[in-house]
Amino acid sequence: MLELKHVSKQYGRGAVGADDVSLIVEAGRMAALFGPSGSGKTSILHIMGLLQEPDEGEVWIDGKRVDRLSERKAAEVRSRVLGFVFQSFGLLPLLSAEENVAVALRLLGVGGDTGRSRVRAAMEAVGIGHRADHRPGEMSGGEQQRVALARALVHAPRVVLADEPTGELDTATAAYVFDLLRRLAHNGVAVIVATHDPVALDFVDTAYFVKDGTLHLPDRAELELWVTEGEGTLRG
Repeated sequence: MLELKHVSKQYGRGAVGADDVSLIVEAGRMAALFGPSGSGKTSILHIMGLLQEPDEGEVWIDGKRVDRLSERKAAEVRSRVLGFVFQSFGLLPLLSAEENVAVALRLLGVGGDTGRSRVRAAMEAVGIGHRADHRPGEMSGGEQQRVALARALVHAPRVVLADEPTGELDTATAAYVFDLLRRLAHNGVAVIVATHDPVALDFVDTAYFVKDGTLHLPDRAELELWVTEGEGTLRG
């Protein structure tokens, strides 16, 4: 479970990243943060992932407060408890897909047959095992994102945070990625996605709207109106 309690974050010149944000995402659930660029959804995600420290408020994961940890302790939580997926994939270009996924385990000191077995299992789980020996430049965007997903889940995280994970993908591939994230959630992981992709509406359990760092819980009709007629991205 991940919980934010009255979290606020302000940047220079009055820019607001988060304004008294509170929410709970239980294990087994998938939530989305919708909103235009600059609304604060990525800042909120970064606070959840201990990549930024809030000015006020608290971050809790599995019943433990984690927002005031030392950098060493925060790094340990990120490597053991959290999984990250980004729009840019973040793969190392000179490594094969399998080697990219293995990086997450090497940080934990897991290698050898155990590491290889876990890497292969994670890659098969997202349907990319057949590309294990290929480098990122030899794969499509959708394939690269599946490698990134395998890397995010190979160490069995309790919480997965995805920042615009389908921003560079076509509609069919985006649906596939969101379906993978939903299945991951249903296996007991808390999944939070920051997105403006309307495809996500068909997969998440809870959808929030972020504006000026403030979290709103609109009904489905309001969100659909925003993504179809407002600033959301629609694909042809």
